[in-house]
Amino acid sequence: MNEGGFLADLGREYLLAGHLIDRAGMPQVISRFGREAMLEVAIEEWMGASPVYSRRVQRALGFGGDDVATIFKGMQLDIGAPHQFMDFRYEVTDADHGEFWLAHCGALMDVEPLGDEFVVGMCHHIEDPTFDATACATNPRARMRPVHRPPRVPADRHPHCHWTVTIEHDEPPLPEPDAAVRVAQSRAASVELGPAVVPTYAGPLDPDFRLEKLPEPALRRALEEVCLQGHLLVHSFLLVVERRWGAETARELGVLQFAGVAGVVATRLVRAFGCDVAGVLELHPAFLPTAYVQRRVETDGDVVRFSIEDCPALDEVGGWSWPALLREDDRPLQTLVQTMEPHAQVVRVGDLRWDISIDPAAPPAKEPSTVTLT
Repeated sequence: MNEGGFLADLGREYLLAGHLIDRAGMPQVISRFGREAMLEVAIEEWMGASPVYSRRVQRALGFGGDDVATIFKGMQLDIGAPHQFMDFRYEVTDADHGEFWLAHCGALMDVEPLGDEFVVGMCHHIEDPTFDATACATNPRARMRPVHRPPRVPADRHPHCHWTVTIEHDEPPLPEPDAAVRVAQSRAASVELGPAVVPTYAGPLDPDFRLEKLPEPALRRALEEVCLQGHLLVHSFLLVVERRWGAETARELGVLQFAGVAGVVATRLVRAFGCDVAGVLELHPAFLPTAYVQRRVETDGDVVRFSIEDCPALDEVGGWSWPALLREDDRPLQTLVQTMEPHAQVVRVGDLRWDISIDPAAPPAKEPSTVTLT
């Protein structure tokens, strides 16, 4: 596989990894506080992160503007719309009008078996405010409105949903969500990833956009931004949980969320790229981009030495980042490694330093419930 093809495949894995964050976190909220609380957390969480990372990716790839095409370009590089899992289609009428529809929605396929109550929760209660928050990052007068959406009638209706996007110049601008104001104060929101790339997506919207179409420097930068989107969503989630139920609950749910995503993504990276333990630790989005998470991976004979050095993720506002959670709890790292290598032993040898080895004689680790659930 050529470098561009590898990076594009990796980018699709990173987009899906970001989408898995809620698959790991929201069931933990439901189990403790119920479905209504989960909906409230999901809404506030996405409204906190989405406007922040939407503006970042616009700046990174040089397609900033205030029109519908700019909104759609941002959605094409959003962990809320991972390629192939969710098949978004876009059409721009003019600067102020456009529409999108989902020819296939993997999220709907996950939720439909749970019944209409869960479908309405996702496709109505969550999408209405969070779609507008995403659009608002580009133009506070932008509004997303459904033409139709699930529950599907008839049951096999296609496309799965259909929305219009309009810049309503006569309407008052939507305010920046309070949650986004809080997330914008994070280290992740302001971390610098290096010099801006040459603008590569400044022309018309490409409805058939694929990561392969970006030149390599822009593709690398896009992948860094996608990884950072995940960190911003995690930070937003932890802030919301802390505000509602306190720091101890946020830490507990954050560790379980991290472990679930870490294990599933590790397994996918092995399947997609044939990585060993060191390779997965190098590629795992929980430890990227390096400007935010300064991790070190070294192989010493049969031992992989892994550490997290001083970096913005360890100095995050409130201490709310996945890498910072590893200061007191090894479970996410253990889960990441043992999901791919059940005989692996993960031993803490210092502050945020671990030795990882494979012991075929050791009893194989069982798959944690966090991974099974995710």
